Amino acid sequence: MPRLAAFAVLVLLGRTLAAQAAPPRQPQGEKTALLWARLERGIAEIEARLDGVLAVAIKDLSDGRTLLLHPDEVMPTASTIKLAVLAELYRQEQSGSGARLADPYVADSADVVSGSDMLGGMSFGVTRLTNRDLATFMVGVSDNGATNVLIKRVGMERVNALLDSLGLKETRLRRRMLDLEAARAGRENTATPRELVALLEALWSGRVVRGALRDDFFRVLATPKEKYLPRLLPESARIASKPGWLEGVRVDAGIGFVPHRPFAIAVMISYAGDERAAEQAIAEIGLAAWRHFEKLGSGGAYGRRMP
Repeated sequence: MPRLAAFAVLVLLGRTLAAQAAPPRQPQGEKTALLWARLERGIAEIEARLDGVLAVAIKDLSDGRTLLLHPDEVMPTASTIKLAVLAELYRQEQSGSGARLADPYVADSADVVSGSDMLGGMSFGVTRLTNRDLATFMVGVSDNGATNVLIKRVGMERVNALLDSLGLKETRLRRRMLDLEAARAGRENTATPRELVALLEALWSGRVVRGALRDDFFRVLATPKEKYLPRLLPESARIASKPGWLEGVRVDAGIGFVPHRPFAIAVMISYAGDERAAEQAIAEIGLAAWRHFEKLGSGGAYGRRMP
Protein backbone atom coordinates (compact mmCIF):
# COMPACT_ATOMS: atom_id res chain seq x y z
CA MET A 1 0.00 0.00 0.00
CA PRO A 2 1.42 3.41 -0.89
CA ARG A 3 2.71 5.32 2.10
CA LEU A 4 0.16 8.19 1.68
CA ALA A 5 -2.78 5.78 1.48
CA ALA A 6 -1.61 3.93 4.59
CA PHE A 7 -1.39 7.19 6.49
CA ALA A 8 -4.96 8.10 5.48
CA VAL A 9 -6.22 4.73 6.72
CA LEU A 10 -4.53 5.23 10.09
CA VAL A 11 -6.05 8.71 10.47
CA LEU A 12 -9.52 7.38 9.65
CA LEU A 13 -9.10 4.49 12.07
CA GLY A 14 -7.96 6.87 14.83
CA ARG A 15 -10.98 9.09 14.32
CA THR A 16 -13.30 6.08 14.45
CA LEU A 17 -11.81 4.79 17.68
CA ALA A 18 -11.92 8.28 19.23
CA ALA A 19 -15.57 8.64 18.31
CA GLN A 20 -16.33 5.26 19.89
CA ALA A 21 -14.45 6.15 23.08
CA ALA A 22 -15.98 9.64 23.46
CA PRO A 23 -19.00 9.92 25.77
CA PRO A 24 -22.32 10.50 24.02
CA ARG A 25 -23.46 14.06 23.55
CA GLN A 26 -25.48 15.18 26.53
CA PRO A 27 -28.77 16.54 25.18
CA GLN A 28 -29.39 18.86 28.13
CA GLY A 29 -30.62 21.89 26.17
CA GLU A 30 -34.22 20.83 25.68
CA LYS A 31 -34.52 19.36 29.17
CA THR A 32 -33.17 22.55 30.72
CA ALA A 33 -35.60 24.61 28.64
CA LEU A 34 -38.48 22.46 29.92
CA LEU A 35 -37.39 23.06 33.52
CA TRP A 36 -37.24 26.82 32.94
CA ALA A 37 -40.68 26.75 31.33
CA ARG A 38 -42.04 24.92 34.37
CA LEU A 39 -40.53 27.55 36.69
CA GLU A 40 -42.06 30.34 34.60
CA ARG A 41 -45.49 28.70 34.74
CA GLY A 42 -45.24 28.27 38.49
CA ILE A 43 -44.45 31.94 39.01
CA ALA A 44 -47.23 32.94 36.62
CA GLU A 45 -49.67 30.91 38.73
CA ILE A 46 -48.48 32.69 41.88
CA GLU A 47 -48.95 36.05 40.16
CA ALA A 48 -52.46 35.11 39.01
CA ARG A 49 -53.71 34.58 42.56
CA LEU A 50 -51.84 37.53 44.13
CA ASP A 51 -53.76 40.65 45.06
CA GLY A 52 -51.06 43.12 44.11
CA VAL A 53 -48.29 43.88 41.63
CA LEU A 54 -45.54 41.26 41.39
CA ALA A 55 -42.17 41.78 39.71
CA VAL A 56 -39.41 39.16 39.57
CA ALA A 57 -35.90 38.69 38.24
CA ILE A 58 -33.94 35.44 38.61
CA LYS A 59 -30.50 34.84 37.10
CA ASP A 60 -28.48 31.65 36.80
CA LEU A 61 -25.00 32.73 37.86
CA SER A 62 -23.49 29.72 36.07
CA ASP A 63 -24.68 30.41 32.53
CA GLY A 64 -26.42 33.80 32.71
CA ARG A 65 -29.91 32.60 31.81
CA THR A 66 -32.65 34.77 33.31
CA LEU A 67 -36.32 34.61 34.17
CA LEU A 68 -38.00 38.01 34.09
CA LEU A 69 -41.48 39.14 35.09
CA HIS A 70 -42.04 42.91 34.89
CA PRO A 71 -38.32 43.29 35.69
CA ASP A 72 -38.09 47.03 35.06
CA GLU A 73 -40.95 48.16 37.29
CA VAL A 74 -39.64 50.81 39.68
CA MET A 75 -40.86 49.86 43.13
CA PRO A 76 -40.19 50.77 46.78
CA THR A 77 -37.37 48.72 48.26
CA ALA A 78 -38.20 49.14 51.95
CA SER A 79 -35.26 47.70 53.91
CA THR A 80 -33.86 45.84 50.91
CA ILE A 81 -32.02 49.07 50.02
CA LYS A 82 -29.74 48.20 52.95
CA LEU A 83 -28.01 45.88 50.48
CA ALA A 84 -26.54 48.96 48.81
CA VAL A 85 -25.45 50.47 52.15
CA LEU A 86 -23.70 47.23 53.06
CA ALA A 87 -22.02 47.09 49.66
CA GLU A 88 -20.64 50.62 49.99
CA LEU A 89 -19.35 49.94 53.50
CA TYR A 90 -17.38 46.96 52.22
CA ARG A 91 -16.20 48.88 49.15
CA GLN A 92 -14.82 51.62 51.41
CA GLU A 93 -13.09 49.00 53.56
CA GLN A 94 -11.39 47.57 50.48
CA SER A 95 -10.38 50.97 49.12
CA GLY A 96 -8.98 52.05 52.49
CA SER A 97 -10.79 55.37 52.13
CA GLY A 98 -13.83 56.30 54.20
CA ALA A 99 -15.58 54.11 56.75
CA ARG A 100 -13.85 50.96 57.93
CA LEU A 101 -15.39 47.78 59.31
CA ALA A 102 -13.47 48.10 62.58
CA ASP A 103 -14.31 51.77 63.20
CA PRO A 104 -15.68 52.05 66.75
CA TYR A 105 -19.14 53.20 67.72
CA VAL A 106 -20.46 53.86 71.24
CA ALA A 107 -24.19 53.24 71.64
CA ASP A 108 -26.10 56.53 71.69
CA SER A 109 -29.79 56.94 72.54
CA ALA A 110 -30.00 59.73 69.95
CA ASP A 111 -29.58 57.13 67.20
CA VAL A 112 -32.53 55.00 68.28
CA VAL A 113 -35.59 55.13 66.03
CA SER A 114 -38.57 52.84 65.58
CA GLY A 115 -37.32 49.41 64.57
CA SER A 116 -34.04 49.73 66.50
CA ASP A 117 -34.58 46.67 68.67
CA MET A 118 -30.90 45.74 68.92
CA LEU A 119 -29.41 49.20 69.12
CA GLY A 120 -32.08 50.28 71.59
CA GLY A 121 -31.13 47.41 73.88
CA MET A 122 -27.51 48.49 74.24
CA SER A 123 -26.11 50.34 77.28
CA PHE A 124 -25.91 53.92 76.06
CA GLY A 125 -22.55 55.55 76.53
CA VAL A 126 -21.03 52.21 77.52
CA THR A 127 -21.51 49.56 74.83
CA ARG A 128 -18.80 49.71 72.19
CA LEU A 129 -19.50 48.31 68.76
CA THR A 130 -17.87 48.40 65.33
CA ASN A 131 -19.27 49.26 61.93
CA ARG A 132 -19.32 45.55 61.17
CA ASP A 133 -21.43 44.97 64.29
CA LEU A 134 -23.82 47.69 63.12
CA ALA A 135 -23.93 46.03 59.68
CA THR A 136 -24.86 42.72 61.30
CA PHE A 137 -27.68 44.48 63.20
CA MET A 138 -28.76 46.15 59.93
CA VAL A 139 -28.96 42.87 58.03
CA GLY A 140 -29.86 40.33 60.69
CA VAL A 141 -32.75 42.17 62.37
CA SER A 142 -33.04 45.11 59.96
CA ASP A 143 -32.18 47.54 62.76
CA ASN A 144 -33.11 51.01 61.45
CA GLY A 145 -31.00 52.96 63.95
CA ALA A 146 -27.88 50.97 63.08
CA THR A 147 -28.66 51.55 59.40
CA ASN A 148 -28.93 55.31 59.85
CA VAL A 149 -25.58 55.42 61.65
CA LEU A 150 -23.98 53.57 58.73
CA ILE A 151 -25.66 55.79 56.14
CA LYS A 152 -24.19 58.81 57.91
CA ARG A 153 -20.76 57.19 58.07
CA VAL A 154 -20.50 55.92 54.49
CA GLY A 155 -22.42 58.83 52.94
CA MET A 156 -25.70 58.63 51.01
CA GLU A 157 -24.10 60.25 47.98
CA ARG A 158 -21.33 57.63 47.93
CA VAL A 159 -23.87 54.80 48.06
CA ASN A 160 -25.57 56.27 45.00
CA ALA A 161 -22.20 56.82 43.30
CA LEU A 162 -21.51 53.11 43.68
CA LEU A 163 -24.88 52.31 42.11
CA ASP A 164 -24.11 54.72 39.26
CA SER A 165 -20.76 53.02 38.66
CA LEU A 166 -22.61 49.72 38.17
CA GLY A 167 -25.04 51.28 35.69
CA LEU A 168 -28.00 51.12 38.07
CA LYS A 169 -30.17 54.18 37.48
CA GLU A 170 -33.39 53.28 39.31
CA THR A 171 -31.84 51.81 42.46
CA ARG A 172 -31.55 54.80 44.77
CA LEU A 173 -31.04 55.60 48.43
CA ARG A 174 -32.96 58.86 48.87
CA ARG A 175 -33.70 58.94 52.57
CA ARG A 176 -32.69 57.49 55.91
CA MET A 177 -34.83 54.84 57.59
CA LEU A 178 -38.12 56.02 59.07
CA ASP A 179 -37.82 59.52 57.58
CA LEU A 180 -41.54 59.90 56.94
CA GLU A 181 -41.26 63.54 55.92
CA ALA A 182 -38.88 62.60 53.13
CA ALA A 183 -41.17 59.76 52.08
CA ARG A 184 -44.19 62.08 51.98
CA ALA A 185 -42.15 64.47 49.86
CA GLY A 186 -41.60 61.67 47.36
CA ARG A 187 -38.03 60.80 48.32
CA GLU A 188 -38.56 57.05 48.35
CA ASN A 189 -35.87 54.38 48.25
CA THR A 190 -36.45 52.48 45.01
CA ALA A 191 -35.15 49.75 42.71
CA THR A 192 -36.23 47.33 40.02
CA PRO A 193 -35.88 43.53 40.19
CA ARG A 194 -33.48 43.56 37.25
CA GLU A 195 -31.22 46.12 38.95
CA LEU A 196 -31.24 44.34 42.32
CA VAL A 197 -30.13 41.16 40.58
CA ALA A 198 -27.44 43.14 38.72
CA LEU A 199 -26.19 44.54 42.04
CA LEU A 200 -26.08 41.07 43.57
CA GLU A 201 -24.28 39.64 40.55
CA ALA A 202 -21.69 42.44 40.71
CA LEU A 203 -21.07 41.62 44.38
CA TRP A 204 -20.93 37.87 43.77
CA SER A 205 -18.53 38.21 40.82
CA GLY A 206 -16.08 40.37 42.77
CA ARG A 207 -16.67 43.61 40.86
CA VAL A 208 -17.37 45.53 44.08
CA VAL A 209 -15.18 43.74 46.64
CA ARG A 210 -12.87 40.77 46.24
CA GLY A 211 -11.44 37.82 48.11
CA ALA A 212 -11.94 37.61 51.85
CA LEU A 213 -13.98 40.83 51.93
CA ARG A 214 -16.39 39.45 49.33
CA ASP A 215 -16.77 36.28 51.39
CA ASP A 216 -17.35 38.28 54.57
CA PHE A 217 -19.94 40.46 52.82
CA PHE A 218 -22.01 37.37 52.04
CA ARG A 219 -21.37 35.95 55.50
CA VAL A 220 -23.04 39.04 56.98
CA LEU A 221 -25.80 39.01 54.35
CA ALA A 222 -26.50 35.36 55.18
CA THR A 223 -27.20 36.16 58.84
CA PRO A 224 -30.16 33.84 59.55
CA LYS A 225 -33.61 35.36 59.10
CA GLU A 226 -37.00 33.79 58.55
CA LYS A 227 -38.65 36.35 56.33
CA TYR A 228 -39.77 35.70 52.82
CA LEU A 229 -37.27 33.97 50.49
CA PRO A 230 -35.83 31.51 53.07
CA ARG A 231 -39.13 30.72 54.78
CA LEU A 232 -39.95 27.44 53.00
CA LEU A 233 -36.41 26.31 52.18
CA PRO A 234 -34.84 23.21 53.73
CA GLU A 235 -32.71 23.82 56.82
CA SER A 236 -29.56 22.98 54.89
CA ALA A 237 -30.21 25.67 52.29
CA ARG A 238 -27.89 28.67 52.35
CA ILE A 239 -29.31 31.90 51.04
CA ALA A 240 -27.92 35.40 51.61
CA SER A 241 -30.72 37.93 51.24
CA LYS A 242 -32.18 41.16 52.58
CA PRO A 243 -35.95 41.36 52.97
CA GLY A 244 -37.91 44.57 53.33
CA TRP A 245 -41.45 45.60 54.13
CA LEU A 246 -43.63 48.68 54.20
CA GLU A 247 -47.39 49.09 54.19
CA GLY A 248 -48.56 47.29 51.04
CA VAL A 249 -44.97 46.44 50.07
CA ARG A 250 -42.95 43.25 50.44
CA VAL A 251 -39.48 42.72 48.94
CA ASP A 252 -36.63 40.24 49.19
CA ALA A 253 -33.44 39.91 47.15
CA GLY A 254 -30.38 37.75 47.52
CA ILE A 255 -28.23 34.91 46.28
CA GLY A 256 -29.11 31.26 46.70
CA PHE A 257 -25.97 29.19 47.17
CA VAL A 258 -27.22 25.99 45.57
CA PRO A 259 -24.26 23.60 45.22
CA HIS A 260 -22.82 23.92 41.69
CA ARG A 261 -25.63 26.28 40.61
CA PRO A 262 -25.81 29.62 42.50
CA PHE A 263 -28.50 32.06 41.47
CA ALA A 264 -29.49 35.68 42.11
CA ILE A 265 -33.12 36.52 42.79
CA ALA A 266 -35.20 39.62 43.48
CA VAL A 267 -38.94 39.54 44.18
CA MET A 268 -40.82 42.81 44.66
CA ILE A 269 -44.50 43.27 45.50
CA SER A 270 -46.41 46.52 45.86
CA TYR A 271 -50.11 47.39 46.17
CA ALA A 272 -50.46 44.23 48.25
CA GLY A 273 -54.07 43.80 49.32
CA ASP A 274 -53.12 40.96 51.67
CA GLU A 275 -49.62 41.40 53.09
CA ARG A 276 -49.40 37.89 54.52
CA ALA A 277 -50.34 36.46 51.15
CA ALA A 278 -47.62 38.64 49.59
CA GLU A 279 -45.06 37.22 52.01
CA GLN A 280 -46.23 33.70 51.20
CA ALA A 281 -45.92 34.43 47.48
CA ILE A 282 -42.27 35.46 47.88
CA ALA A 283 -41.62 32.33 49.96
CA GLU A 284 -43.20 30.12 47.29
CA ILE A 285 -41.14 31.75 44.54
CA GLY A 286 -38.02 31.27 46.65
CA LEU A 287 -38.77 27.57 47.08
CA ALA A 288 -39.60 27.09 43.39
CA ALA A 289 -36.33 28.78 42.38
CA TRP A 290 -34.30 26.76 44.87
CA ARG A 291 -35.75 23.45 43.65
CA HIS A 292 -35.17 24.50 40.03
CA PHE A 293 -31.48 25.25 40.53
CA GLU A 294 -31.04 22.24 42.80
CA LYS A 295 -32.17 20.04 39.90
CA LEU A 296 -29.78 21.78 37.51
CA GLY A 297 -26.92 21.57 39.99
CA SER A 298 -27.30 17.93 40.98
CA GLY A 299 -28.39 16.38 37.71
CA GLY A 300 -25.71 14.51 35.78
CA ALA A 301 -25.97 13.41 32.17
CA TYR A 302 -29.60 13.24 31.06
CA GLY A 303 -30.77 14.59 34.41
CA ARG A 304 -29.76 11.67 36.58
CA ARG A 305 -29.13 12.76 40.18
CA MET A 306 -25.58 11.83 41.06
CA PRO A 307 -24.70 10.76 44.63
